[in-house]
Amino acid sequence: MNWKNSILPHVVIALALSLVINFSYLLVPIITDQGAGGHTHSTQESEHNVGVLRLSSDMHGYVVCDCDLSDSTYVTAWQVRTMKLQDGDTLEFTAREPRDIPEGVKGAHPRLDRVVMRNGEAFSLDMIYDRPSRTVEFVWQIAYYALLSLVLICIFVMLRERRTSVAWHYLRVVVLAVIVTGVAIYFAPVVAFKDGMMRIAFFFESPPHDNLYLVVLTKSLFMLVVSALYSYIYTLMQQRQLMVVENERLKTENLSTRYNMLVGQINPHFFFNSLNSLSMLVRERDDKRALEYIEQLSYTFRYIIQNGQAGETSLKDEMAFAEAYIYLFKIRYADKLFFDIDIDPVYESWTLPALSLQPLIGNAVKHNSITTKNPLRVAIRVVDGVLEIENPKHPKLDVEPSTGIGLQNLRSRWQIVTGRDIEIIDQEQRFVVRLPLQKK
Repeated sequence: MNWKNSILPHVVIALALSLVINFSYLLVPIITDQGAGGHTHSTQESEHNVGVLRLSSDMHGYVVCDCDLSDSTYVTAWQVRTMKLQDGDTLEFTAREPRDIPEGVKGAHPRLDRVVMRNGEAFSLDMIYDRPSRTVEFVWQIAYYALLSLVLICIFVMLRERRTSVAWHYLRVVVLAVIVTGVAIYFAPVVAFKDGMMRIAFFFESPPHDNLYLVVLTKSLFMLVVSALYSYIYTLMQQRQLMVVENERLKTENLSTRYNMLVGQINPHFFFNSLNSLSMLVRERDDKRALEYIEQLSYTFRYIIQNGQAGETSLKDEMAFAEAYIYLFKIRYADKLFFDIDIDPVYESWTLPALSLQPLIGNAVKHNSITTKNPLRVAIRVVDGVLEIENPKHPKLDVEPSTGIGLQNLRSRWQIVTGRDIEIIDQEQRFVVRLPLQKK
């Protein structure tokens, strides 16, 4: 795994998950206005009532008022301490019916839900405590849960890629992720109302039933589940990408092997024909032409060795090889074989598969009658970026059987190297092969 390339998407996903969980509408009813008692507002909230608070020695109290529900409203000691209420305060408030009264018990006092005004002044917890701004709080929450998600993703992805294909391995991954999530729940940052400081969730001074703990638990479990799902999908995508790369590698190796086999078929055929021509010169005791023939033959073999595995070469180099190869035939056929070469210099840098001209020149000589009265003239030219090799058809009286291997090999090599096909025009009077060049 290339962590430099993969860590960035993990960070982006972790940040996105943190933003989602911190701004999720599912948590809005839980997070918003926890205030005193940490309860959400009842849908059956009563109208504002006004009354005077009376406290007992244990800091529990009642708001004595002329209410529609009853003559007093119960106030818990926790509410008194949190909202810093004092005996004799005049409160404008809302009340709710108690939800934890056993069935059958009647006459229970309604409970204080929210204080709207105290002693004639608007009341809110933000006025009592120096809480950090919402922006600061959200930045802390987003950063913390993004870090948690990133750690979980790294655990799932890293350990999954090193899997040993046994159930024990997956169990270890799950256990480690759950442990990390548990630690994250314990150390989750929350804001204390009294001093406005960020504190660890389970060191926060709040009753056990406070929804704060439910929020932390919900966020952490959400990160665990979604990070695991993302890691699974990411791993599947990575495996698919590796399969594609592996298939391409095997395909390239296969094409390279096929190409090498095709080139290997050229060398023996060319070698034996060259020896036959050289033996003819030796028998004729023409030392000068034999030495020149050996030099040109040496050049052609050197070109084959150097470029046989290269795949592509420039048209300039291929034509230099073709001229040396043509010389070998001219020695054999004297003034009965001619080549008309018309190559615009602008195409000399264009490329084609190496050794493309050799089988075409060889076939033109092999399958046509070449005599003094009926010489063979082969044209080699470039037309609109296409290399054309054309020769008239002068069939021999004793026709040699054609296997078509030369042209088949040429077509196969062209498809392997360039991905394009060659055009073969076999007419009654002429034979043309068109090879599309590639601009460098």
